[in-house]
Amino acid sequence: RALDRIDEQTSASASASASKTDTNDAEAPSEVVRAETHIANLIARMKENADKEPFPDHSPEQQHADADAEVAAAALTSLVLRSSPETGLDPNPANLQSRIETFGANAIADKKLDSFLKLCWEAVQDFVLIMLIVLGIITIVVETTVGVEEGETCGTCWIEGAAILLAVVIVVLITAGIDYQKQFAFVRLTKSLEMTNTKSVIRAGLQINVVDADIVVGDVLSVNAHNLASIPADCVLLGPEAGTPLKMDESALTGESKMIAKRPGDVILSGTTASQGTGKMVVIAVGINSVAGKIKARVYESEDHDGDAELGDGDDESPLFTKLTLIAKQIGIAGTVAASVAFIVSCIIGLGINRESATAIIDYIILSITVLAVAVPEGLPLAVTLALAFSSKKMMRDQNLVKHLDACETMGCATTICSDKTGTLTANKMTARAIYTANNNFLCTHPAVTLGEMVLQSSTRPRMPSLPFSSI
Repeated sequence: RALDRIDEQTSASASASASKTDTNDAEAPSEVVRAETHIANLIARMKENADKEPFPDHSPEQQHADADAEVAAAALTSLVLRSSPETGLDPNPANLQSRIETFGANAIADKKLDSFLKLCWEAVQDFVLIMLIVLGIITIVVETTVGVEEGETCGTCWIEGAAILLAVVIVVLITAGIDYQKQFAFVRLTKSLEMTNTKSVIRAGLQINVVDADIVVGDVLSVNAHNLASIPADCVLLGPEAGTPLKMDESALTGESKMIAKRPGDVILSGTTASQGTGKMVVIAVGINSVAGKIKARVYESEDHDGDAELGDGDDESPLFTKLTLIAKQIGIAGTVAASVAFIVSCIIGLGINRESATAIIDYIILSITVLAVAVPEGLPLAVTLALAFSSKKMMRDQNLVKHLDACETMGCATTICSDKTGTLTANKMTARAIYTANNNFLCTHPAVTLGEMVLQSSTRPRMPSLPFSSI
């Protein structure tokens, strides 16, 4: 696409220069026409080479292709992006602002923080809390209406139902309050990291340090492997090569830890890291238009990303809350069955055997509701919430900041963290590499040999005892 863009720019410039001057002819072309013709021929050669098989390393064809790619990268910088491989961009604020308006800023729009009321609403969606709210309302209504006999006053009959609702309010406020506070803690942490993450760019011939958000399309970055510089935007490597050739670590995108050598004209994706050598590169895409920006927008649900069905919704609940929901449903079913049995037995004994009046059914209903209220653990959500709140405070003191309260349980259950190896994380497989058996310690260090093959080939491997022929 860059070659096509350069071709379009060259054709348009050639047409404009031909219309403005009449001194250009085939025998004495101007400098502009010669440069445009040279670029057009360069583009034609590169398109022709792209259709051929890869050239052998250090072959004349490969050397010519590398030279053409280096010239094309310089032409992309100067002609299309209106920058300079040597002096970089003009640091004029108007120039930088126009590039931000045209190509976008090198930042991802932050996700809008959830309001406190929204967090309260999300906290109320728990099955146990919904069951307690319904039970508390029913208890208050029954105790203050049908539960009051003639000539009596309610007095404090509403306290039991109000206590259940008060427990629900406490749970909701604690959960929403902690989640609301952690949102701002994450924002402060993110901003502090962004302010300390700077890159070296060339502007007006001077090398200066700017934060990633101030980098624009057309900037010339100067990176080296001494500080393991992470590339903040999609770039094209400029030539000529100076010193050690640049090698990139692209494991963050591909999962492969092998370093990839880059030549002038190669595209360097954002999110990769310079692991060897030095180099200059021109920025061609920033923010949501870069590879790392698109990934970040999806992962952090930025406003720049509208959502993607293939990503899924993830797990809605942690393992602890899944078990609590299951237990609450089982208790609710058991309590309902017990209340129904109590109501049926009361009706049989009271109406069928004792011949009580039909108004006694109200007392039977109140008794059934009381049985159901006793069966529901109204203190369970409050106990769990308080335990997770104390756990969240302790984890924060250990420099482990969690965004949601229920994540404390998930993080606290982590006993083993697997990292570094591609197959372990992507394939979800772990392979035994050592075993101690029959007073022998076997350790397999060769990556191409399995532990079983090493044990079978070892001279000290355990063997089955031989049996006499008579016992067979």
